Amino acid sequence: MSDLPSAHPARRTAPTAGELRNDVWLAGGLLVAAVISTALGSVAGIYGADANAGMQWALLYSVGLTAPLAVRRRFPEVVVVVIAVVFFLGVTFRIPDLYVSNVAVFIAMYTVGAWVDDRRRAMWVRTGVIVGMFVWLLITMFQAAIDPSDDALSKAGLFSPFAAMLLIQLLVNAGFFGGAYYMGDRAYAAALSRAALEERTHELEREREVTAAQAVALDRVRIARELHDVVAHHVSAMGVQAGAARAVLERDPDAARTALLGVESSARSALVELRQLLETLRTSGGDAEAAGSTVHLSGLADLVAHATDNGLPTTLTVVGDPVDLPELVQVNVYRVAQEALTNARRHGGPDAAADVRLRYAPEAVELEVVNTGRLVAAPMRPGLGLVGMRERAAASGGALEAAPRARGGFLVRLRVPLLVAAGVGVGRPGAAAAPAAGVGAGSVDA
Repeated sequence: MSDLPSAHPARRTAPTAGELRNDVWLAGGLLVAAVISTALGSVAGIYGADANAGMQWALLYSVGLTAPLAVRRRFPEVVVVVIAVVFFLGVTFRIPDLYVSNVAVFIAMYTVGAWVDDRRRAMWVRTGVIVGMFVWLLITMFQAAIDPSDDALSKAGLFSPFAAMLLIQLLVNAGFFGGAYYMGDRAYAAALSRAALEERTHELEREREVTAAQAVALDRVRIARELHDVVAHHVSAMGVQAGAARAVLERDPDAARTALLGVESSARSALVELRQLLETLRTSGGDAEAAGSTVHLSGLADLVAHATDNGLPTTLTVVGDPVDLPELVQVNVYRVAQEALTNARRHGGPDAAADVRLRYAPEAVELEVVNTGRLVAAPMRPGLGLVGMRERAAASGGALEAAPRARGGFLVRLRVPLLVAAGVGVGRPGAAAAPAAGVGAGSVDA
């Protein structure tokens, strides 16, 4: 699996239908609140005699402040500019509302930071509104400071009550706009992180589906390979023995009986191996392919003898000191030898013979199966046997060479590096993994 992405997506996800409906409800609620706030402010006399308390102006002001919020996620920059202008006009013409107008401006500023993907444009729009607000605030402060008729607060002294009020207004506005700016940016970053996490979750789900499909495919390939190796080996031997029995049935009943006994023995062996295969397939755990298997390199001598008994004279030679190979490697090397001998019996002709060599080199274990016989053309498309041998070689971390010989017959050579096999669990030297060198004739089916 890949690591989590280091960068967030370039854009946040679009607003959902539910979020857009919530904006409409928010605008409607704030409209009612703005009308009530303006009416109460008029009754309370917030601006005194200078207040513009006409109900038509209060309603118009409330609509101008809140209606744009219904589309705040669709057009955030336009909304913040419209609400800021309405706010300027409302304060300039003394509309008696002190609360909903501030809430509307805060939400509009926050929305620009939280929903505009062009971060440079979002910064400039908010900066422009903030600068405009503070310029307007400074102008109104200057006008109030030089207005001789405004004696609500004393202006005497360096730090008069009037100066304290101006400072409070500056600090409150700085915190107000700074908070809207910061919270918008944080909301945008959180949305990107959430989108990245959702995207990664979807990727993991897709990877899990692909992995599950690959696991099923690998299991099917493994089952097909095992069935081919087990069934083809014994059925091929049964075919040879049955043919021999038919050929001598009338003139040599004893030989025919012996051949039929061989057919019976091969059938029993096939049933035993099929039962073992089914038990293996039911085995849970990592090394299911080798779990429960009874075929090992120590059985090469019996394999060679079986090949000889079924019409393919075969010899076995072991070179070097055996090492204790992992179960998986032993099973795969054995099966490659079995399939190579089976193919030799099927395609080599009546006079074919085979030689099996198992070499334990310092850096690798090698299996070589060479058979004589008729010339074999290179197949246009590899059969299931060759495909299975290559898959077993790859599963053991080795390489397989399989090709016709120029003077007739076929060569199969498997090489598994011991360092690679160690990753599969190679053991220590010294265990008898195969019979002693020089074991004589035998034969193989596939």
